[in-house]
Amino acid sequence: MVKTRSALAVAIALLLMLSFTSLAFAAGKTNIGKTPPPNFKKVSTLVKLPDYLPGMGTLYVDPTTLPYGPFLGYDKKGVLVNVIYMVPLKDLTDHKAISDLGKELPGLKVNHVDLEFNPGHPGVEEPHYHVTLWLISHAEEMKMMK
Repeated sequence: MVKTRSALAVAIALLLMLSFTSLAFAAGKTNIGKTPPPNFKKVSTLVKLPDYLPGMGTLYVDPTTLPYGPFLGYDKKGVLVNVIYMVPLKDLTDHKAISDLGKELPGLKVNHVDLEFNPGHPGVEEPHYHVTLWLISHAEEMKMMK
């Protein structure tokens, strides 16, 4: 019970920290608002998942950064709408320090942050939390990300 509460406290602190962070991306000449960086691969080409995931978008990730990411989520029009980190539950319960999330993304303006538990899925099979940094409003998210 204590480990679970500690993990939750760490997750909440992480959520609060990220909700006030302005992020940017040092991707050279790539405009990540429309095109993922060259080292990022479409997640559906790496694991058995659909191209578009409702509530998340079309995801791209640099495979060398797994499981954390960042995963770049694009809407159906190909516009970047979120950045997702997948933080293993084990890292939280083991009290592992998790720092510098978002350091590689300077310049993106975060509108709001969601923190959701996931029991595991193709590509990140172990239980983890999705930390989703939304670049659009909650109303836009509800309308566009179906």
